[in-house]
Amino acid sequence: MTAEEIKTIIESGLACQHCSLEGDGRHWYATIVSNAFEGKRSIQRHQLVYATLGTKMLTDEVHALSMKTLTPAEWKLHG
Repeated sequence: MTAEEIKTIIESGLACQHCSLEGDGRHWYATIVSNAFEGKRSIQRHQLVYATLGTKMLTDEVHALSMKTLTPAEWKLHG
């Protein structure tokens, strides 16, 4: 999968203010900003993103995905 394909899948399942991906085609690093992350711990935020990818993580279409998940307020401070 390409970065653009993964980004489109994430954005279609999660309202994002920002979503960017970098990687080599197997190992990806994403920065995702969403109001949906408000009040959630890191693991809960990652689970929301994994849910958008569904079986693509299980079938190895997306081999590895590291994430920085931020709320819009956190993005303003740390982005």
